[in-house]
Amino acid sequence: MIQSIEELEAIRKSCQSMVTRSSSLSAGTAIIPIPGLDIGSDVAILMRLIPKINEKFGLSPEQIDSLDVESKLFVMTAISNTGSKMAGKYITRKLIVLLLNKMAGKVAAKNVSKFVPFVGSAVAGSISFTAMKYMGNSHIDDCYEIALAALENERFETAVVIESALESEYQEPTQDNSRLY
Repeated sequence: MIQSIEELEAIRKSCQSMVTRSSSLSAGTAIIPIPGLDIGSDVAILMRLIPKINEKFGLSPEQIDSLDVESKLFVMTAISNTGSKMAGKYITRKLIVLLLNKMAGKVAAKNVSKFVPFVGSAVAGSISFTAMKYMGNSHIDDCYEIALAALENERFETAVVIESALESEYQEPTQDNSRLY
């Protein structure tokens, strides 16, 4: 479990670097004028990238399953509240293709642009880089929001426990009036 905002920020930066590297790889593949190659490559890239991001934020299915019941319920609610389609889930080819289909306009523009000599490949690479970067960074933002909520919830619960312990330790002893009768 993430222990501090500083640790959470470091994870975010590390994941953003991974996304930039993956986006560059996607752009490089998109430049090759073979229709369909880039889509297969993007699916493969995302199949590796998304689980790595989930794991770094403590949001892989296995990590969530290992939480106590209350923490697991809180994290699953936070995932639901962000609307994330990939946090806490097993990433399948079908899920990645579904998400890529939501970006169908960019994918179509990328494929059509390949048929324009020279400039078309550069445009396809640029579109691919931008789309991959957008998808990756959006997922990072979702994971960050979920992990931050979990961290704040953990801190709140710890504060309540400490406050409760302090209150019970410093309470004035009450007089037992039952002995008077």
